[in-house]
Amino acid sequence: TWIGKNDVRKIEPRILIEDKEKSYGDQNTENMLIHGDNLLALKALEDKFTNKIKCIYIDPPYNTGSAFENYEDGLEHSIWLTLMKRRLEILKTLLRDDGMIFIQIDDNEQAYLKVLCDEIFGRNNFVNCIAIKMSPSSGVKRRFANIKYIKNKEYILVYKKKEATIVPLYDEWKTFDNHYSIYFDGQVYNSLSNMVKNLNEKYLSIKMDKYMYFDDIKEFIIKNAKHIYRTHSPSKWALENLDQTHLIYNNEREIYKVYNPANNDEYEYIIKLTNGNGYNRLEPLEWNVIDGKIQTLRGDFWDGFEADIGNVSKEGKTKLQSFGEGQKPERLIKEIIESTTKEGEWVLDSFLGSGTTAAVAHKMNRKWIGIELGEQCYTYCRERINLVINGDKSGVSQMLNWQGGGGYKFYELAPSLLEKDKFNNWVISEEYDGKMLIAAICKQEKFNYEPQEDCYWKHGKSTENDYIYVTTNFLSLEYLNSIKEEMKENESLLICCKAYQEECEEKYDNITIKKIPQAILNNCEYGRDDYSLNVKEVLDLGEDDE
Repeated sequence: TWIGKNDVRKIEPRILIEDKEKSYGDQNTENMLIHGDNLLALKALEDKFTNKIKCIYIDPPYNTGSAFENYEDGLEHSIWLTLMKRRLEILKTLLRDDGMIFIQIDDNEQAYLKVLCDEIFGRNNFVNCIAIKMSPSSGVKRRFANIKYIKNKEYILVYKKKEATIVPLYDEWKTFDNHYSIYFDGQVYNSLSNMVKNLNEKYLSIKMDKYMYFDDIKEFIIKNAKHIYRTHSPSKWALENLDQTHLIYNNEREIYKVYNPANNDEYEYIIKLTNGNGYNRLEPLEWNVIDGKIQTLRGDFWDGFEADIGNVSKEGKTKLQSFGEGQKPERLIKEIIESTTKEGEWVLDSFLGSGTTAAVAHKMNRKWIGIELGEQCYTYCRERINLVINGDKSGVSQMLNWQGGGGYKFYELAPSLLEKDKFNNWVISEEYDGKMLIAAICKQEKFNYEPQEDCYWKHGKSTENDYIYVTTNFLSLEYLNSIKEEMKENESLLICCKAYQEECEEKYDNITIKKIPQAILNNCEYGRDDYSLNVKEVLDLGEDDE
C-alpha cells in the first residue's frame, strides 16, 4: 500500500484527431503517432485496441532524483507508483492474450515495480527480469565509486497477459563454441572443395574458428544442422559399457556406439582420443532450424549493448542532449520486438521519448503506436520516423536491409468534451463540431463510431442490432415517431440529445433517451488535460478526492 493507491480517477475517453499536415508517407497505413498525455491517450485507445497489442515496451522515468528537461524524474515514491499503476492497468487491457510487456527500469524502483506488476498482471504471469549491461566499469566514474559500486546494469521486467511464447532469435553462430570441433553425422564437408559422399557413420571434424567465416560452410552447416555434433564429457554408464558396444573405425579414430542398458533405444557415440588416454562423447546440438536459419533463445543477462548505448546520438541522426542517457539503442529494441512478434503485429510504446521503439518497429514491418507528450513529439519522434520512412541507414537499418517506405498518421488528443461556462456549469466544449461530438458520445457510451450514410440516425453500434443516435436538435415526439417507423422490429436505439419533449420519455421499449451533458457528467473526470508526473497531483488532491 501507499498514499494515493486507492485514489480512483475515471479517465475521460477522448477521441483522437488526425493532423493530416503532420501525417507522413503512405496514407493507407495503420501506424499511429499520438501527441498528448499518455494516460489520456491510452484511454482513448481502449475501445479499438483492447486485446490487440502483441508487444508493449515502455521506458518510464526512473524516479532517480535527477531532473530531466522532458520528464519530472524524481517524484516522491508513492506518486511514482500511482503514475505507473494507472498506466499499467490500461496497458494490460490493450495486450493480446498471447502478448507480452517489457518495462525498463533501474535499481531505484525495480523491486517495488515488480511487486506492483505481480498485483496487476498476476505473479504467475511473470516471465523474466532481464539484466542489461549498460556501461563498463571504466573511465572517470571509477574515481568516484567510494560510496557505491559502479552502476553497470538496468533491468527489463517481462510479463505476459495469459499464454505467450518467446520467438526464437536468429543467432546463427553463437551456438558454436569455437574451441570445439564440430562433427558431421553421415556427411562430411571438405572446406577446400565440395561435399563428399556419405561415409556411413564415419566422422570428420572441423575446427569452426578456422572456417566459420566461409559462406559456403555456413550454408552447409545450416542445411545439415540436425546431423551436427560436438564433443562433450561421456556419461558414466557409457564408459562402463564400452565392451558391449559396436565399434566403428575410420582413418583417424575409434568410435564406439554405446547402448544404454536401461533402454536400448538410447545410445551415445564415444570417441577414443588419439593419445589413447581418454574418451569424448559426441553430443547432438539441439538446434531449431526455421526457414534455413539456426534459431536459439537468449538468456536473461544481455551484454554487448554498452557500445551501442554510447553511440545512440548517431541513430536517427538526432541530437537528444536533453535526454542524456535516456535514449535506448535500436539493437536493444530489435531484440525485444524480434523475440515476441511477427511482421504485421502491433507494437506499442506509451513513453516514446526519442522515438526509438517506433523507428525500429517500422523497420521491422510491425504495426506500431507511439505516444509522447511535449515538444519532443514534434522535434524528435516525428522527425526521426520521417527519416526512417525516407530510408534512414543508421541503427539496425543495415542488419534489416531497410530501404525505406511506409507511413504513419499523426494524432492529437481532442480537448475535453465538457468545459465550465461562466456560471460554472458543465457544458459541451465549443471546440466540438457535430462530427466530433458524435464520435465522443459514442466513445463515452461504449458504442463503435460507425455512421451510416443511408440512415441518418445510425451513428454507431454496440451490437449487431443496437444503435446510437447523437443530435443537438430538440427531440420532439413527432421526430421520435419518424425514427421509430424506420426501425426494424429487432433493433434497439440510444438517443443522446440536448433536450427532448416530455412525452418522448419511455415512449418506446426499444428506445432509450439521454439528455447531454447531464447524463454523462458522472462518467469520468472532465476538463483535465495533464496526468503527467506532478507532485501537486497528490499533495493538492481537491475536495472530491479528500
